[in-house]
Amino acid sequence: MKYVLVDNFDNVAGKKDLSDEIGISGARTYFKRVKQIDNKGFNKLWKVMTELDYNSEKLQSYPGYIKWWVEEKAITDEELKI
Repeated sequence: MKYVLVDNFDNVAGKKDLSDEIGISGARTYFKRVKQIDNKGFNKLWKVMTELDYNSEKLQSYPGYIKWWVEEKAITDEELKI
């Protein structure tokens, strides 16, 4: 799985492909060692997430992003009432 190191401005500062068993915790440990920084300093500057989660967050932040599945559910619920 690909993990990304994201700064406070939501820019990717690093990427690493790690085993699925490693998880977010292992990816955080990897990036902390690369940056040679303690937990407190690391948490102030960066966050670690999967590349899939990062891309999903970026997509949802675009203006005009529509959650079509919510809209479809509302239409279906209204039709069921008829």
